[in-house]
Amino acid sequence: VLTTKVAYLVLEKNIAPENILAITFTNKAAKEMKERIIDKIGLVAYQIQISTFHSFGLSILRKHYEKLGLSKNFTILDSDDTNVIIKNILKDQNIEENVRTIKSTISNNKNALIDATSYERFANTDFDQTVLNVYKRYEQRLKMNNSVDFDDLLMLPIVLFQHYPEVLKEYQEQYQYILIDEYQDTNE
Repeated sequence: VLTTKVAYLVLEKNIAPENILAITFTNKAAKEMKERIIDKIGLVAYQIQISTFHSFGLSILRKHYEKLGLSKNFTILDSDDTNVIIKNILKDQNIEENVRTIKSTISNNKNALIDATSYERFANTDFDQTVLNVYKRYEQRLKMNNSVDFDDLLMLPIVLFQHYPEVLKEYQEQYQYILIDEYQDTNE
């Protein structure tokens, strides 16, 4: 459906390909979408931003890293890296808690756009206080290491847009047509 709509926009409505953003969940789906669009409209499809949520977020971070307090050579931590950091924080703090549970709670909060500072108002139980403690230290370590995690690829562009309306406007003007595969499955 999305590929047909993209073809319609370009071929029938004369929409500039660079004004179209097509987002999906997996790299495989993005590749397939791009191939289908190429089949329908030709090489002009390469001017369309077709990507996953995470890769689109990464492209925004790569362009505006300084505004987010990152250096140009920031790194993206994978799941194993984040596990190690959280495990080390728990060990350093003599906290006996499940790494996966803490990581999942932090991830869920980032996906709800709740950073460590904002999470403080939700910390009502001992477990919440533990998560808050680890979350704050985790964010400090990421910053200290000039790193982001996969959840940051989704959250930080929104933070950027909230703090820099001119950057948001730039993207709003560029991407006038946003098509999202399986939109009903997206989070905030």
